[in-house]
Amino acid sequence: MTQTSGVAQVVVLAFSALILIPSAALQAREQGGKKPSLSLKATPAISFAPSRVVMVVEVKGGSDDFEDFYCPTLEWEWDDLTRSTQESDCAPYEAGKSTIRRRYTIERQFKNAGSYRVFVRFKKSTRVVAAANTQVQVRAGLGDPGF
Repeated sequence: MTQTSGVAQVVVLAFSALILIPSAALQAREQGGKKPSLSLKATPAISFAPSRVVMVVEVKGGSDDFEDFYCPTLEWEWDDLTRSTQESDCAPYEAGKSTIRRRYTIERQFKNAGSYRVFVRFKKSTRVVAAANTQVQVRAGLGDPGF
């Protein structure tokens, strides 16, 4: 009986190896189709009014041809009751050929002191596909009436 169970273990191990190798290859392929993530950074994050702040969105990870991230509209919410959009003129998406942009930059002037939570949303048509936010601190300065 021990000899039979030893043979059964070898058969199970060999069968597992046959299953695991293709599934590892599938997992690697699926990693390429994984949804990227966004990070948003403000430079400087703390400044004096009036202040020019550069916002940088980085698209991290995922596939270089992830369709939802190809040529998105960026919608900015500045936390001062204003919004703006950034659009790009892109060629039609082609699977396996089109590549997503990994970095977006915009400059914004904050004239008044305050704490601002800035949001960026990646949109395809009206659908939000990803979002990120960051905090910007603007302190009273020479150009701020509250000084």
